[in-house]
Amino acid sequence: MTGDVLLAGVVLVGAGVQWLTGMGFALVTVPVLVLLLTPADGVLLANCAAGAISAVGLASGWRRVRVGAMVPLCAAAACTVPAGAWLTRRLSEPALTAVMGGLVTAAVLLVLRGARVPALRGRRGAVAAGAAGGFMNSAAGVGGPPMSLYAVNADWTVREFVPNAQFYSVFVNVLSLAAKGTPHLGAARWAWVGAALVAGAALGRAAAGRIPDRRARLLVLLLALAGGATALARGLWEL
Repeated sequence: MTGDVLLAGVVLVGAGVQWLTGMGFALVTVPVLVLLLTPADGVLLANCAAGAISAVGLASGWRRVRVGAMVPLCAAAACTVPAGAWLTRRLSEPALTAVMGGLVTAAVLLVLRGARVPALRGRRGAVAAGAAGGFMNSAAGVGGPPMSLYAVNADWTVREFVPNAQFYSVFVNVLSLAAKGTPHLGAARWAWVGAALVAGAALGRAAAGRIPDRRARLLVLLLALAGGATALARGLWEL
């Protein structure tokens, strides 16, 4: 029971963060989910939840999706998702925890820097970001940071970024689940997760507009950085 409550609490926070800022569910939750569940199930649950939240958000913003930009991003992701899935099946649990923690930590640091990278501009940049995001999403559940960096280098506004990021999230999470399957959770845990997603969405919507976007995103990234570093340290300790 205690484990179910903790799991629901993590999902609730992640869902609230996603609705509040348009990003961050996997970044905030994956480092904790891999400790509460197994690394594989933690990533799969993040894939399910992040994909579901993005699909709901996309329902009202799909007209703003840039199809021309999404084609190379999604095509490249489709090529690398199987590699991420293969990696998760080959690594031991401590090694997988360390890899996830390392990927989250590195991704957050890059986004915090707002890195301007010439290689992430234009069609080649879309391919590079899509490939990196597909691999990271399948292996560690965090495919958003490469997409964020691509958007920074493409000078997208927040209004442009959100629906395209949601489209990309739905696509790569569906591919990741198709490649790896669904998490092994009982009916009771699924019920806790579903209730937490609904409650988190309500809290996120209620808080939207009351917290400055920049401050909210910074808080998300700092939480993700702390979680990623913790998972990395634990994985390395157990190796």
